[in-house]
Amino acid sequence: MLVLYSLLTLLGTLSSFATATALTYKLTPNEKECFYTHVAKEGSKVAFYFAVQSGGSFDIDYIVTGPSKEPGKERTILDGEKERQGDYVFTANYPGEYRFCFDNSVSTFTDKLVDFEISVEDEVRANLPQKTGATPEQLSSVEETILKVSSQISTLTRQQKYFRTRENRNFSTVRSTERRVFNFSLLEGAVMVGMACLQVFVVRMFFTGGRKGYV
Repeated sequence: MLVLYSLLTLLGTLSSFATATALTYKLTPNEKECFYTHVAKEGSKVAFYFAVQSGGSFDIDYIVTGPSKEPGKERTILDGEKERQGDYVFTANYPGEYRFCFDNSVSTFTDKLVDFEISVEDEVRANLPQKTGATPEQLSSVEETILKVSSQISTLTRQQKYFRTRENRNFSTVRSTERRVFNFSLLEGAVMVGMACLQVFVVRMFFTGGRKGYV
């Protein structure tokens, strides 16, 4: 009971130091869209994850900017061109507003569906609650267990995101293949009908011409 009580208390305390936003957004061709998060404390960890779920070659341009030493000026933290997905963690050296932008200028006709997550976490390590009868060894063991569970949960979350991205991309490929097969079947049918009509027309012209020559 002591271990369970300490585990739940510490998890509740740790959750108060982290904020996260997970969204799915569809970018139209040549569209650029930015999202913002505010970091109140210097030295906070900012995690940024994105994956293109569907559209074109599953690629997108992105750029992450944040405040700098000079007031009113921004500095580029991360950027990339024609990236399919990314998973980054950086330290916010300056408090203020951080901007995360996606640019679909690489696409002229195709929409892009992008899943992304932005989370801000302060590096504050909560202290385990002291309770009568609890020894430092017990508290240390509980703390190690919590950190191990947290690490495993993060690994599972990343794996789920990876498999979801693979599933969406494979499903998009299957739909594209089905559409191409259907269009090719229609084209093949139209060609066959056209050839049949042409053959009938040639045969009729042949017999019509033969009759006229006989008369």
